[in-house]
Amino acid sequence: MTELPTYDTHPLWRRYQPFFPEGMRCTPASTPREEYWRWRGLDVHLDRVEVPSSPLKVIVLHGAGAYGRVMAPAAVLAQRYGYETVAPDLPGYGLTRVPWRQMTYPLWIDCVCDLIAAERARDGRPIVLFGVSLGGLLAYQAAARSRDVAGLVATTLADPREKAVRQGFARTALLGSGGLWLLDKLAPLTDGLPLPMSLMSKMHRISNRPELSALVKSDRLGGGSWVPARFLRTLMSTPPDLEPEEFRVCPVLLAHPGVDRMTDIALSRRFFERLAAPKRMVVLDGASHMPTEHPGVDQLEAAVLTYLRALGDALPTTSARQAS
Repeated sequence: MTELPTYDTHPLWRRYQPFFPEGMRCTPASTPREEYWRWRGLDVHLDRVEVPSSPLKVIVLHGAGAYGRVMAPAAVLAQRYGYETVAPDLPGYGLTRVPWRQMTYPLWIDCVCDLIAAERARDGRPIVLFGVSLGGLLAYQAAARSRDVAGLVATTLADPREKAVRQGFARTALLGSGGLWLLDKLAPLTDGLPLPMSLMSKMHRISNRPELSALVKSDRLGGGSWVPARFLRTLMSTPPDLEPEEFRVCPVLLAHPGVDRMTDIALSRRFFERLAAPKRMVVLDGASHMPTEHPGVDQLEAAVLTYLRALGDALPTTSARQAS
């Protein structure tokens, strides 16, 4: 049997560390523990940081430019404040391999929903979803389907069914309109075509620090990956189980970067304003799409901590949860 890969043998993720604030970098003590979750015939890589006393568990979701280990700064901070995290490499990204024909965006939603159920069955703790970039939309769609989450945090929220969102996502306006329209209309012919995410999207704008954007674009486990055209087609066309006007599953925190050159803040604000759930929006000053800059990253830390503490205060006591 072939041994499954680990990040010890794929160390490119370490090159991201200098771009993160010092207090968010991995150390030997804070680096997540790796494991694999067998799901639908796939070996899904998980980064786990265990905190047995944590009142809830945060599932950290990456977008199309990253993978679970790149999300480690969130785990480092969460552990410092007493919260447990799990960060999956979604199918086709990071170390989670998937047959080419199976890779679709709905597979990502299914994966997150089943991971929520598996983690709830593991220890019963409430789940909070924290999605960065496209992971924000994914977190929303998983919450809308699962309806078994206590909270939802996102750095961006935009509806890719909207023309403006498609054009904003794609590298060029023509690709965002005519190109994606053709992928939809010619799906039987185009679905299997390999497409580079770095050329299809505005991956060069994922950070306002050119060196970090270049690293993301060159990383074949994340932003430099190639995906089948069906992944982009289904990403742009999959509706949520609940429209925002119907979403009352849990409170929502939207912490959108203030200098985001990849996703216009107006697109997230429009989605946010439609939400029926209790909600709060924070603009991260000086932060780019992949927020690593001060003071925005400090504002993100403070907003998420306040949000998690409020959720924790509203939960039953640990002993009551264990008894139930």
